Amino acid sequence: MTLSADRVTVPVAYHGEGPFWDAISGRLLSLDVLAGVIVALDSAGGLSRYQVPSRVAAVVRRRALGGFAIVTEHGLVGANEQLSAFERIAGITDDPNVRSNDGGCDPLGGFVIGTMAYDERPGGGAVYRVTPDHQVVQLLSPVSISNGVQWSADGSRVYYIDTPTRRVDVFDVDPETGAWLGRRRHVDLDGTPGYPDGMAIDEDDGLWIALWGGGAVNHYDAAGRLVETIRIPGVTQVSSCTFGGDGRDVLYVTTSRQGLPDDHEPSAGAIFALRTHARGAAAAEFAG
Repeated sequence: MTLSADRVTVPVAYHGEGPFWDAISGRLLSLDVLAGVIVALDSAGGLSRYQVPSRVAAVVRRRALGGFAIVTEHGLVGANEQLSAFERIAGITDDPNVRSNDGGCDPLGGFVIGTMAYDERPGGGAVYRVTPDHQVVQLLSPVSISNGVQWSADGSRVYYIDTPTRRVDVFDVDPETGAWLGRRRHVDLDGTPGYPDGMAIDEDDGLWIALWGGGAVNHYDAAGRLVETIRIPGVTQVSSCTFGGDGRDVLYVTTSRQGLPDDHEPSAGAIFALRTHARGAAAAEFAG
């Protein structure tokens, strides 16, 4: 089955990524990564932009202290409700040739953060976990372009994308430490147009995978079988997706115009949306 999403904003980012539905404010937060900006889309279609202290890679809610936890170029910071004041939580890397790239929180409240080399060299990145008490633990190394990461509904498995591998791998999760164990292949995307980038997960453990260069989001069921393809009209660089709306049944999709000539793909950098038959899993919050 093939569907098509609708464009719901003008282009809002050069390199759009990391969408997060903030249920508290009823807004979609997404990222203009290289500009270091969080873009908020409210229920009336209004747009707001918030500057972050550095390039930005992910944003989620912070459970205990309120406000947000934000992955920056080389670490993790906390932000107040207004996204106007920031405090350092943890450093991830001090290598100027490496930056953070995508991340999310596990059911234990740890923040899992991937990295990649700026020159995209193979094996230039790793995956780390910032614990609720702000310790940094390496989960996986080496990786090349760390991207989508999502947990099963029962928290026992984690699904992970290292983009150049063109697959989604699944690991078992240690219920006490959050460590990843027993890597195996879950979805093979060889032969699929584009490369897997960010992804969302629904309440039935179905994966919704953005296809960079493929102009689409593919939906796979819990067994890893392709269910449907959602075309993103006029855009090839589809970067990530998340579920939002009051019923968590709207799939929001971010796109990028990174590296495109100015006169190509005028919709690149916009946000797209599609109401689905699925309901997205509630995003975990950072417990630190």
